[in-house]
Amino acid sequence: MIQASGVIICLGYILGLLFSALPGSGFWVLGLGLIGAILLGGVVNTKVFQRGRKTKQSQTKGLGKAKESPLPRIYPHSRIWLIAGLVGLLASFYLQYRVPQPTVNDVSKSVPPGNNSNQEQLFVVRGNVTSTPRMTRTSKGQFWMEATQLNGVKDEDGTVGGKGVSGSLYVTVPLLQATGLYPGQQIAVTGVLYKPKAAANPGAFDFREYLKKEGVFAGLSGRQVNILNEEKKWGWWKFREQIVRSQVSFLGIPEGPLVSAMVLGSKAVDLPYDIRDSFVAVGLAHALAASGFQTSLILGMVLGLTKRAKRGTQFTVGCLALLAFLCLTGFQPAVLRAVVMGFAALIALLLRRKVKQLGSLLLAATLLLIFNPLWIWDLGFQLSFLATLGLIVTVPAITKKLGWLPPAVASLIAVPLAATIWTLPLQLNVFGVLPSYSLALNIASTPLISVISIGGFISAIASLILPGLGSAIAGVLHYPTDWLLKLVEFFNNLGGNSFAVGSITTAQMFAIYILLMLVWLVRWWQRRWWIALGITLTLIFIPAWHTANTLFRVTMLAASGEPVVVIQDRGKVTLINSGDEGTGRFTILPFLQQQGVNQIDWAVASDFQGNGSKGWLELLPRLPIKVFYDSAVSVDNAIASGAIQKQLQKNQATYQPLNVGQSVNIGSTILQLVNGQLPILQMRIQNKDWLFVGNLKPTDLQQLIKAGNLPHPQVLWCQPRSLKDLVPLLQPEVTITTSADIEPNILSELGEVKTQLLFTGRDGAIQWTPDGQFEAFIQAMENKSSVF
Repeated sequence: MIQASGVIICLGYILGLLFSALPGSGFWVLGLGLIGAILLGGVVNTKVFQRGRKTKQSQTKGLGKAKESPLPRIYPHSRIWLIAGLVGLLASFYLQYRVPQPTVNDVSKSVPPGNNSNQEQLFVVRGNVTSTPRMTRTSKGQFWMEATQLNGVKDEDGTVGGKGVSGSLYVTVPLLQATGLYPGQQIAVTGVLYKPKAAANPGAFDFREYLKKEGVFAGLSGRQVNILNEEKKWGWWKFREQIVRSQVSFLGIPEGPLVSAMVLGSKAVDLPYDIRDSFVAVGLAHALAASGFQTSLILGMVLGLTKRAKRGTQFTVGCLALLAFLCLTGFQPAVLRAVVMGFAALIALLLRRKVKQLGSLLLAATLLLIFNPLWIWDLGFQLSFLATLGLIVTVPAITKKLGWLPPAVASLIAVPLAATIWTLPLQLNVFGVLPSYSLALNIASTPLISVISIGGFISAIASLILPGLGSAIAGVLHYPTDWLLKLVEFFNNLGGNSFAVGSITTAQMFAIYILLMLVWLVRWWQRRWWIALGITLTLIFIPAWHTANTLFRVTMLAASGEPVVVIQDRGKVTLINSGDEGTGRFTILPFLQQQGVNQIDWAVASDFQGNGSKGWLELLPRLPIKVFYDSAVSVDNAIASGAIQKQLQKNQATYQPLNVGQSVNIGSTILQLVNGQLPILQMRIQNKDWLFVGNLKPTDLQQLIKAGNLPHPQVLWCQPRSLKDLVPLLQPEVTITTSADIEPNILSELGEVKTQLLFTGRDGAIQWTPDGQFEAFIQAMENKSSVF
């Protein structure tokens, strides 16, 4: 009963943190506690007492007066349920208390308002490096810095306006400027302070929220780094650096960093992004995350080497090994969870008791969430606990079903399948993508991952003692690592290696997890698990199918200086323009995946930015396109255009040039290229005319106005500098442009025209449906978050 009471109180605390996202937050948990106290703690146990009393009396009737003996209480006392409800209520307040907030002198409060590329103000920020530098996707160096002093740059000869500051900064500098920096070093960085931006498009990465979770509220785009203190202080980063250097020296790149990442975790190792992306795409991201697999190997090796020693010695050595691993990898939620459970196993060994894995997992979750309640919303924390829960409760059932297979083969299948079952609903809620071959690849790669991990650990230990020996041992892993990379590449190149089902709602996700718990806990559902599977598939695919085949929506994505438009027309998808490589990878692909789009029916390329529409080269290998209309062909982008045509031919797609004056039907939309040089596109969408005007020079604009060749649309997209001429002339109902950085007098003139002004740079993506108004994504998200 004591254990059951502890479980209920721990669950009350965790539910209190989860319910903090709902209106009323912890009061819901308090209400559940009251219901539990009335129904389970009071009424049910009273009936059990009375039933036990009657049973005992009937058994002793005629044998004299006997002592009444009620049946044991099967549910905790009502006060336990009340305590759990109160703990949940307090947990919701505790989480709000721990939400990071900038201090009075936080460096973020010194960011100039409206700081932009045209009016950059340079600062010199002094402080201490708090992380090992890493390379970003744009080949810059990135590190975290604790700021202590801020000076404004007056001119090239000196600085002005120094003051003490506090808070951390997300710093990016040229790669060579970051080379050689280490944690604890005192530096001065000259650069531009900025406020991080929220996600501007559906499915995009929310940089501001990411930094906020780290307690950071500003970034620093550095130009120059000056080192103030050359003295190298001791730190675990030295051991980490020695391990990585030793393994890379023999294996080279990318094999060396990959082995190091599989030992220490990808967050502790600067793994190349192409390797990281390949593993994530095929569903092997867990192989690069330091967690339970590594701690199991460590404890197995320690207990194997000390099996002749006393239990106290085994306990001490095991604890030291786990602490060393934790310090090497960093205090990440998944690693802490694995280490806490490892400590529980060592304590059970010392006390000669059997460890209860579920209790150990719940205790680890509670302790970590007391330490940092914000981890309840950390994706790595959530996936780690769900995967571990799946291994504990589902692997035995799957292994039993596979009893006709050899035990080793059954375990090889059961482990990745159980982890996938429990993590997939969360992944679909966050990403909306299902790795098609994930299970098969996990089964095939497990032996290689095990060999590389064990060999990597031995190499890491040896490199700390003798770097040359560690390198030699790492050399043995060349072939297994190479085979693993080729296996990942093979599955990446298979057609349909991922399937976008679209992001499921939170309600759908919780419904699926309720079904999983029913199959786990209720015998009736265990015998009829296939019913739960059918309901789950229905919950995932039927709403997605219905939405895709009934939705008509136009989305103009926030994509710098080019109109990128996605038209979802009842199951048919049209994409107009792709921007540069970054737009294709980080804006268009995440949005289409979130919407469950696996194919583009029509694509239209018009080069508004003069970059050759290089975003298509990011999209084509990942999304098939049926028909491609190209109006962006020119001498300047002949190479990019040739590469696009080659990829289209490989995918057996139709390629057609789009000529000036030519009208094409793309679903229910009619599109016409008015001018190919500027360019100017006209579309008729659901009886509403849209006009996209390129980056016009003043002379070209005046010629068009005089010629009267511009149609009068209901919706106009143009560059900010063309607003003052085009809006009064065309009188559109809605005008969309990129930047809101417009002179006040121009805004005043535009205010006299009855047009709705929207800025993708300020408002994010703009969405429109035939029965609704134009909706700004950022405003919609702020309204949604204000409700909660």
